[in-house]
Amino acid sequence: MTQQDVLGRAVARSANVAEVRVGRGVLAEAGAVYGRHFTGPAVLMADERGWAAAGPQVEAVLADAGIVSRRHIIPARPRPKPTVDLAGRLRAVLQPGETPVSIGSGVMNDVVKHAAFTLGIPYMCVATAASMDGYTSAGAPLSEKGFKKTIPCRPARVLLADLDVIAAAPAEMTGWGYGDLAGKVPAGGDWMIADALGIEAIDDVAWPMVQDGLAGWLSQPDLIAAGDRSAVEGLFLGLTLVGLAMEAHGSSRPASGADHQIAHLWEMDDLHFGAERVSHGACVAVGTVATLRMYDWLLSRDRLSIDPARAPGVTLAAKEDEIRRLFGPGEIADRAIVETRLKHIEGPAMAARLTRLQKVWPQLSARLRGRLWTADRMADHLARAGAPSSGAEIGVDEGYLYRSIMKARFLRSRYTVLDLLDECGLLHKAALAASGAASVRRVGT
Repeated sequence: MTQQDVLGRAVARSANVAEVRVGRGVLAEAGAVYGRHFTGPAVLMADERGWAAAGPQVEAVLADAGIVSRRHIIPARPRPKPTVDLAGRLRAVLQPGETPVSIGSGVMNDVVKHAAFTLGIPYMCVATAASMDGYTSAGAPLSEKGFKKTIPCRPARVLLADLDVIAAAPAEMTGWGYGDLAGKVPAGGDWMIADALGIEAIDDVAWPMVQDGLAGWLSQPDLIAAGDRSAVEGLFLGLTLVGLAMEAHGSSRPASGADHQIAHLWEMDDLHFGAERVSHGACVAVGTVATLRMYDWLLSRDRLSIDPARAPGVTLAAKEDEIRRLFGPGEIADRAIVETRLKHIEGPAMAARLTRLQKVWPQLSARLRGRLWTADRMADHLARAGAPSSGAEIGVDEGYLYRSIMKARFLRSRYTVLDLLDECGLLHKAALAASGAASVRRVGT
């Protein structure tokens, strides 16, 4: 079965995505595709970069098909930030009966997705880069009052991706997509842990959509960096399937684990490097290597030792105090407390979990070794694909990386390797190993 066949089956299962067209020259089909799924005029929404990549072609093809359209183009510098506020401004532009058409990559798709969803209308997406996995996902990762969260939304009804456009995108954007896809390696490990501990079972539909093809999609970093159309097509199809897996599962669990939690902290900090805001995919790439270094450290141990003092578990009150110390007052700390409460256990429940962990660890660790990549292998592939692999490449020093790892577990109710390490009393040591910050003073309790 070809990758296109796998994608076709995934689209057929989707509750919201009606058509995905990926291929060379498919921009010429924009009018016919629009006419199959929408009526009325279109509003072409893009930033200046996205418009330059595909906007005039889409506009001309729609006009030839007799479809009325108008433009709404926003500045590309500074790089648009994915926020609920920006989505609201786009929503205000739309008039009754109009269909939004997102032309661009990650940020533009996410804000248009949210705008369309809050109006209760479908939208069309014209992708211009293989830069992230959200084109077909049922969620928009947006910041609201400084806190980045994935907001449930319907994905695009139609996705159009012309490989001539995708392959011609700036190489750094393709590297971001490779970094976002690389994050599915540690995310898979995190899900395996949650499944083994009885916290969140692996979904037999969503898991193979991501994990079965992952090694192949990541296997040609040099060709991806060179813009080879076949390799970039594989990357784009992989990212698209990941989005459909998230929709099928009903959350971002198939695609997002500790790597994304670390990345989201930097995005909430509005991390800049080289006068530009660091992209989501670049943050995920570095978060992926850091997470895999923690896995390397954990799996190198002969056995899983658990600090006896941790067996009863840290109290919720102690975690809330730690969150306040780490984040300070404000919206982010408040939201982190809400997320932490959802997964917190202590006392007999924690003792039972640690007992189960020690029992399943021999088998679980063997499975993790068989599934995960080493951090060094991943860093090599990321570098060859044109993605960052170290904190220094995005302006994150060793101390900042260490502090980010220690804070990241509080951002989501999702159970990851960060929680396992914390519950075993090992997070501080693992964070030091992952960050290289051997002299950093311990953060938190």
